[in-house]
Amino acid sequence: MIGIIGAMEIEVMQLVKAMADTSQEKISGITYFLGRLNSSAVVIAKCGVGKVNAAVCAQTMILKYAPEMMINIGVAGSLSPAVSIGEIVLGDYAVQYDFDTSALGDPVGLTPEVNLVKMPCADNVLQLLQKAAARLMQIKCHVGTVATGDQFLNAPDLKKKLASDFSAIACEMEGASICQVCLLNGVPFGLVRAISDNADDDSDVDFNTFMRMAAAQSTALLLALMEELN
Repeated sequence: MIGIIGAMEIEVMQLVKAMADTSQEKISGITYFLGRLNSSAVVIAKCGVGKVNAAVCAQTMILKYAPEMMINIGVAGSLSPAVSIGEIVLGDYAVQYDFDTSALGDPVGLTPEVNLVKMPCADNVLQLLQKAAARLMQIKCHVGTVATGDQFLNAPDLKKKLASDFSAIACEMEGASICQVCLLNGVPFGLVRAISDNADDDSDVDFNTFMRMAAAQSTALLLALMEELN
């Protein structure tokens, strides 16, 4: 079984509508949709925005449904001039940029228990996602570090800092927390982000303008992944 998590309804409901043999179960306020995409068994959930919601959803999904791999999909802001609105970022690493115990001598972003700043996504899942992306000839795809924090980013100075400090190319609000949960549980993890804005002064306007288009891009990639698996 493949676990799929998105923060917002727009990020997951097209996948849910494409499922067959669907059932659902609600746990801790989160609805989990079980069924099949093509011939692959999947469980899909809308976790809600932010790191805590994402972690609660991921841990529940692992304990309840035992997915063989987990993929977090959704939209993100670009941190790189090379990554444009409408393109896709596949995470090879994820970092919690707002986790800060530097006053104790730790590097900013060091995540306890896993004891890493840049947490790795699973190579085998990344390779599958890259193969799926190759099916979508019209969508440009990038691989790089994704920065996660509990903030909708529209601050050019912080954008530059995240790109400089972590070599991150995209920012969002859930991915690294799900990555941490998956590392602690030994579940292979993949991170997919479609770019909806540039994390700058215009990001709120761009997000509302391009969110649906970006969400459709990540949905298309997941459907291509199901074809790749089959």
